[in-house]
Amino acid sequence: MKKTLSILLALCLLLGCASAFAENPTISQLAINSYYSTVDLKDAYLLKKIADNAGVTVDWNLLDPGTYAESVSPMLASGQDLADVVMLPDLDLNQTYLSAGLFEPLDTHFDIMPNYKKFLDENPIIKGSLTAVDGHIYYVPQTVVTNNYQPVLMYNVKWLEKAGIEAPTTLDAFVEMLRYYKENDMNGNGDATDEIPMSIQSAFLPYMFGPAFGLDLVSGFYADDEGKVHYAAYESEAYKAYLTFLNGLYNEGLLEVEFTSLNRDQIVERCANETTGVTFDFSWQMSTLYSQNSPGYDGEHGIFVGVAPLSGDHEGFYVGRNPVSNVFGINAKSANLEAAIKYLDYAMSEEAQDLYVWGEEGLTYEVDADGNRHFLPRTTEDSTWFQGLGINAPNMPSQQSVPATDVLLAPWHVQNDREFEEPYIRAPFPVVYSTTEEANTLSMYMVDLQTYVDERAVGFISGTYSIEDEFDSYIAALQGLQIEELLKVKQAQYDRYVAATK
Repeated sequence: MKKTLSILLALCLLLGCASAFAENPTISQLAINSYYSTVDLKDAYLLKKIADNAGVTVDWNLLDPGTYAESVSPMLASGQDLADVVMLPDLDLNQTYLSAGLFEPLDTHFDIMPNYKKFLDENPIIKGSLTAVDGHIYYVPQTVVTNNYQPVLMYNVKWLEKAGIEAPTTLDAFVEMLRYYKENDMNGNGDATDEIPMSIQSAFLPYMFGPAFGLDLVSGFYADDEGKVHYAAYESEAYKAYLTFLNGLYNEGLLEVEFTSLNRDQIVERCANETTGVTFDFSWQMSTLYSQNSPGYDGEHGIFVGVAPLSGDHEGFYVGRNPVSNVFGINAKSANLEAAIKYLDYAMSEEAQDLYVWGEEGLTYEVDADGNRHFLPRTTEDSTWFQGLGINAPNMPSQQSVPATDVLLAPWHVQNDREFEEPYIRAPFPVVYSTTEEANTLSMYMVDLQTYVDERAVGFISGTYSIEDEFDSYIAALQGLQIEELLKVKQAQYDRYVAATK
């Protein structure tokens, strides 16, 4: 009996040791590599830690970001030999990959995905956008900030002070300010002809002026308070008023002749030469680019600072971004399905997200006496090292963080964002999946419609086309390009989206 017990004990010890040394299951993941050519994310410390915490080992297949879509699309088309976890080359809004049955419906596994379920419950807008036509959720998102550091109107405070005026908040006051800038020697160099009142890339004109006319020209389609979907460039009265206003700026020389070709580098040069008073861009550029390149910037007080949006017949607002930037799916044929599911679920946990955006205390950040986090010098000064750790890794479902962005910017900029941008952000038209019929309608008509709208907008603003004589024919042309059919599609999609957020 003693001999038998000894054998059993030895077997138990052996089995225990074998269990202790059992390796984590290995799952494969296909995704983009770092945008830094000198960084290989398969060796990223934080990503290894996340995988270990999730109880898996990841076998990475990381491809160049610039050629990812063209490399991965044929793999998805064949549906053969896909990795367990796949970063998609697009958002699959036409459900091309879902229709092929390539990816597992994740909501059927929410019993083992508590972190992801919690995330969706707390973010109904994202949940609505990720809900497929069949009602299932197949993808885990990577997201961007939406209510902070978005495109914003910026004024040169030196010029405002010299003119002795407050930052305009209405279209009329704004135009009067531009006229004053055009007629006066604002930079004090003795030449009253080198001032360029407003410097704005043409892509930002809809952001800057559309809302004052009640239009979301950024999204194109938008829903009113009653849930009815409109196409902004098809709203006859409001859109005509918008074009007429911009044409007036153009005719007065307040919007420059070559406005369609102006780029960010040219605007920066004007800031450096103190020859412009107004611009519009992503808020991030406020301190890091425009103020930074303006003479006399001390880091403590902005020179180009954000202001409230302009109002006209309608109260102004800023259009934010859709939160979902990329998505990840789990191969429906994966031999390691449960391990892959639990891995992506852990990747969406608060613990993993904290690692994505901050790293580790003592390694990438420190905590001050007030409990606030601050990145350590090497984190902000050595971008290759920083990226190589896997912070904000582009190959994982990381969620951008406003607090982790705040600490990278000047305090005045952070305060400006809270006061003059955050309260005015309005969500864009949501990202919504299409049925096969809807996808066919959109692909058949949308490109031609948008091309025509863009070309006519430039023509109406510059006077190539007469607003008075040719606007009615423009509206008729939109009808001929099937705008009404497109509105029906967008209405159906929006209705599904609203239902999915509940």
